[in-house]
Amino acid sequence: MFTKSSRKPLGLVAAAAALALVASACAESDRDASGMDEDEPFIFAGAGEITSLDPFLTNDGETFRYARQALEPLLDHESGGTEIVGGLAEDWEQSEDGTEWTFHLREGAVFHDGDDVTAEAVCANYDRWHNLTGEFQNANNSYYWQAIFGGFAENESDALPESNYVGCEATDETTAVIEVDEYSSVLPGGFSLAAFSILSPTTLEAIEDEEITGGDGDFTLPEYTRDASMIAGTGPFTVEDWDQDQNSVTLERFDEYHGDPAGFQTMILRAIPDENARLQALEAGDIHGYDLVAPADVEQLEENGFQVPVRDVFNVLYLAYQQESHEALGDPEVREALSHAVNRQRIVDTIMPEGSEVATQFHPDTLDGWSEDVRTIDYDPDLAREKLEDAGHEDLELEFCFPAEVTRPYMPAPRDIFDVIVEDLQEVGVSVEETSYEWTEYTAQSENGNCEMYLLGWTGDYNDAYNFIGTWFSSHNDAWGVDNEDLFDDMAEVSSNPDEEERIAGYEELNEQVMEELPGLPISSSPPSIAFAPEVDPPNVSPLTQEIFSEASWQ
Repeated sequence: MFTKSSRKPLGLVAAAAALALVASACAESDRDASGMDEDEPFIFAGAGEITSLDPFLTNDGETFRYARQALEPLLDHESGGTEIVGGLAEDWEQSEDGTEWTFHLREGAVFHDGDDVTAEAVCANYDRWHNLTGEFQNANNSYYWQAIFGGFAENESDALPESNYVGCEATDETTAVIEVDEYSSVLPGGFSLAAFSILSPTTLEAIEDEEITGGDGDFTLPEYTRDASMIAGTGPFTVEDWDQDQNSVTLERFDEYHGDPAGFQTMILRAIPDENARLQALEAGDIHGYDLVAPADVEQLEENGFQVPVRDVFNVLYLAYQQESHEALGDPEVREALSHAVNRQRIVDTIMPEGSEVATQFHPDTLDGWSEDVRTIDYDPDLAREKLEDAGHEDLELEFCFPAEVTRPYMPAPRDIFDVIVEDLQEVGVSVEETSYEWTEYTAQSENGNCEMYLLGWTGDYNDAYNFIGTWFSSHNDAWGVDNEDLFDDMAEVSSNPDEEERIAGYEELNEQVMEELPGLPISSSPPSIAFAPEVDPPNVSPLTQEIFSEASWQ
């Protein structure tokens, strides 16, 4: 039985109920209009697994996607574009001859482990890379160092080029000066590569004695590349865990980040190789975004309220001919015949996303240096048969490799593209031996020259034509088997010319030379899509596929 003093009048009861509703609403204030809790992990699915927590030791886009969230190179690209801007360095300048690059670091920036960001730390990273030995010098393990800076302080193979890197000097606490031997058009773009992300002094000390074991293409990377506790960079997220069994990397917001704080407390990057499985995971709410949407799925996703932004075109898909793997492929008339046999327009119209175009040369027309004067390769099966007969190869048999269970920005459906090309080749009398590999083995097999004919593509790392044509044709490599010293010499001359106008004109001539050589057939350039759930405020999408997910948040 209640006493009078222990009971509330009905008006007060109603008021208390109203206050309870307000309190409940306040409790929900941690959730935004989408109903998502601020601390809810944002889960994004890529098409493949990462290969190393140290991006220096790889050349694959999925590893670089992870790295760009947690680590930072000296330079970066503008959000959603291709213009180079400051990264860990707030600004920079170069000497007139392009051999001295001065970087002014962001003051107050710190590493995830508490180390201060200093010019000495920057130089320690670059000098470490320059002085690597043993299997670190294998191109499979230091691809981008060799592509940008050449060889090492002490080359252990005659096949390695001389190093263009001279050294790095810390002229004061926040000023690092990097010197190269001669100007190259790969700079400053090379300084923006995720492969050259700066690690903390404590990290460098801990990994100093770690080595790569194995050889002959069968390598085991050092233990630290799998241990999140050993990796400290300066990005908006810290690396918390890499669960290799679940193919997922967990990142946490870094509250002392020098820039805008990340919109998510936790981000999880998952690998879902199958594009249908990625679609189903998004529709089921198991993930909140994924990359490389199949062109046929875009309309369905948009109708169901999902967001499907499209990147600008910055890639090319090729049909590559390895000239040293089959004597017929060393004959330019045979390469031309094969190229006339392929109906590229059918591939663009039936497989590629809307906005794709047939490629006329080895880099997209969005780059300076694209030439209007390259020779055209029209679809002409009659001419293809004629040229094969003239070359004495009317009964040609070729191995054709393609990647299984994977999608790439330039290659949304490898099997479908393969089938169209096979049908076209068979139409002109070419017999095809089908070979497929999972992606990691596929890249190793093709890079080592073990595929006679294969699908290959490239998404630009930075806004310079050399990043495309120089990557492939600045010297002999096993992937193509091209042995054209005149082309190599011209490539080196153009790349080392510091005059931008003359260099761009040189690139146009190089594109014409490459199409005369015809080491492969450029097939298409395409705008890849990326998908997000309705409750996500997505980041700016990048033509370089370099999205910075700290820009994103719940709606």
